[in-house]
Amino acid sequence: MAQTRLPVTRQRVLKAALELADEGGVEAVSMRKVAEELGVKAMSLYNHVANKDDVLDGMVDATYAEIAAPTPGAAWQAQVREIAVSAHEVFLRHPWAAGLQTSVKPGPGRLRYGDRLLGCFRDAGFSKELTYHAYHIIESYILGYTSQVLAYRAVDTDQFEDVAARFTRGDFAKEFPHFTEHALQHMEPDPGQDDVNAYELGLDMILSGLEGEREADGHRAD
Repeated sequence: MAQTRLPVTRQRVLKAALELADEGGVEAVSMRKVAEELGVKAMSLYNHVANKDDVLDGMVDATYAEIAAPTPGAAWQAQVREIAVSAHEVFLRHPWAAGLQTSVKPGPGRLRYGDRLLGCFRDAGFSKELTYHAYHIIESYILGYTSQVLAYRAVDTDQFEDVAARFTRGDFAKEFPHFTEHALQHMEPDPGQDDVNAYELGLDMILSGLEGEREADGHRAD
């Protein structure tokens, strides 16, 4: 009995493209490869997507749609923290997406994420002006920290064996004592601070600072 083929939809096209990008990077995505994943001819995809740029727009928007919504009624810090931690995890799952977010058209997933994050600040009494800065501070932290983690994961550690040995021997200790201490921490089997914990520590510091600004902003308004 012949197996029934599922109909091609925009959602299935984007899902196939996402899987290709997650496995081989965004450069692995082409209309031909997506069509092969779906078992159809490439031309049939154009009934559901306009072109490759449309596919990339949809892929990035789909990743933003995975970011968790904040818990209703929670304190603003908890809500922002929930969004930021979820966003970090999403971009680590889809390492190609963070680098594309400034070069694609925003869709409903991206707009919903942004509106939720902005709403956390505005609903907590942040002024329009302070909300503008708080939003970009959190966005920059999410994307910047995530990009750094991904960059470290891509490093070929073998090329740094000689430098690591010099730090271990103490060759730099006299001239660069603080950096030597830091480098040796990286080489410890268990430095006591994994990437996610360090991310959350920095996030909590930012949120604490923003709360101080919120209170000061409120006093200025009085």
